[in-house]
Amino acid sequence: MTVRPPAVAGMFYESRPDRLERDVRGFLAVDASPADAIGVIAPHAGYVYSGAVAGAAYARVRVPATCVILCPNHTGRGAPASVEPSEAWRTPLGDVRVDRAMADRLRALAPSLTEDAEAHRREHSLEVQLPFLQVLRPDVSIVPVCLGDPSLALCREVGEAVARLRAESREPPLVVASSDMNHYESRAVGRRKDDLALARVGNLDPEGLFRTVLTEDISMCGFLPATALLFAARAAKAKEAKVVARADSGDQTGDASSVVGYAGVVVS
Repeated sequence: MTVRPPAVAGMFYESRPDRLERDVRGFLAVDASPADAIGVIAPHAGYVYSGAVAGAAYARVRVPATCVILCPNHTGRGAPASVEPSEAWRTPLGDVRVDRAMADRLRALAPSLTEDAEAHRREHSLEVQLPFLQVLRPDVSIVPVCLGDPSLALCREVGEAVARLRAESREPPLVVASSDMNHYESRAVGRRKDDLALARVGNLDPEGLFRTVLTEDISMCGFLPATALLFAARAAKAKEAKVVARADSGDQTGDASSVVGYAGVVVS
């Protein structure tokens, strides 16, 4: 079996299984009842910075048998839009199976997606989502997708393909868009920019999010996955995209002069 090994265990999150599970369960311990959802936007920084925000989103959704995880490409390596070809992804909590049949169907529905391992090899933004899903549903499987081409047409293609995939499935997959918000500006500037992007998310407006991020110079690293999620949500006739938690790195460092923002969003 081909397995994608962890790239950032011991850096972004604990490498010891007992400590990792303890941390994740702590982040998920919020006063919320899980419900069916179309998708979530969850951050992907080190857990000390963004774990609580991610946990606030995940605690509010029921995790189905399969999750389609859309992540950005921070490294610039590999194909511009790809599905990772391994049979499983490994974390300290064990292996997460890749639903190869669903992955193949998604590639058939979205021909711009190719099979490529290189884009995923050192990419942290999908990997850090997995322990949350494993704790909530130990038998979860995934479809790992990396989007690196800043194309609205690509986001539409992938999002609408994911929506069709959900419509065809007896148990529709949860769509996870991995994204942090604005990077390395003051808290005041970052908050203002994040407000602009999240307003478009709240309006379920993929074109508006894509346009706003580019015209307002918002360094939201996962805006392509988030835009694709919004296209999927529109096709699925979503009613709401609710921001359930926000924070920034300055909450931990004590430095508000240069922060990275985080937001957890549930789309239903």
